[in-house]
Amino acid sequence: MRTRITELFGIRHPIVQGGMHYVGFAELASAVSNAGGLGIITGLTQRTPELLAREIARCREMTDKPFGVNMSFLPSFNPPPYMEYIAAIVDGGVRIVETAGSNPERYIPVFKAANVTVIHKCTSVRHSLKAEKLGCDAVSVDGFECGGHPGEDDIPNMILLPRAADELTIPFIASGGMADARSLIAALALGADGINMGTRFIATKEAPVHDNVKQALLAATELDTRLVMRPLRNTVRVLKNEAAEKVLEIERTKGGAVTIDELHEHVGGVYPKVMLDGLVDRGVWSCGMVAGLIHDIPTVRELIDRIMDEAERIVHQRLGGYLKGTAVSEGHSKRV
Repeated sequence: MRTRITELFGIRHPIVQGGMHYVGFAELASAVSNAGGLGIITGLTQRTPELLAREIARCREMTDKPFGVNMSFLPSFNPPPYMEYIAAIVDGGVRIVETAGSNPERYIPVFKAANVTVIHKCTSVRHSLKAEKLGCDAVSVDGFECGGHPGEDDIPNMILLPRAADELTIPFIASGGMADARSLIAALALGADGINMGTRFIATKEAPVHDNVKQALLAATELDTRLVMRPLRNTVRVLKNEAAEKVLEIERTKGGAVTIDELHEHVGGVYPKVMLDGLVDRGVWSCGMVAGLIHDIPTVRELIDRIMDEAERIVHQRLGGYLKGTAVSEGHSKRV
């Protein structure tokens, strides 16, 4: 399948792995790239630029296909040495970067001077247009369904994606609620050039996270996420767990007066304990509503091959059958 995204990134399939904290290590990124998608190393999971350089080198030993690095620019009292991280990316020969968080304007010229392709994560059309104006090569349009930060507009992808298609000229991918062939074909029909999958890739054999995390995703339904930190206008969609309920209780009690310090125990620095040690109630962790579509833990290649094979069947048989008047219902319980 060829789209503007496959052409831009030099990949076989229009499937991009999301940059996820303490998930986007070389093992997962290389597996996605080897299967024909675009794997992403999460830059700031590595505690120093030197460690990121090592992770990039490790990934390069595991794949000869294109892969990228996620760089999230976030407000902080002690910001990371972003320019040193960028140098590690450039010096490591990485030519694709996914930026997220705050406005990346300061860093775009640095990436462009190094001939790095930039895709920026956006949760609104206005932010997408700003990214396009800044010179980003593509954007990831994240609907309200997504895990992590969905923004503050609460616009789901059935509206957000066609709105983005109406306004943008650069390629964009759909993020939030993407899990299978149906997701891919729907995203393409709504104007996107591919999909970004985050939560779905956690539930794969190569994802370097504790099995407790994967089993929690298998057990979850589309009703098992919560939105925390809304009063701070820093909304995060997370899996429902003990920590999420504690955060929500604090927010209900404090209302608009709640501070990040009052939530810090449950939201700050918890990812190693959750993802690596399997203490799934230790803190809040990002999870999309797409958990309701996760029913197994395949290898990355099995997952991507299944998506692409089924996508072709949907287009040629199911959708083509509607045009010919020969399509038949497969039932709502069909898992693809």
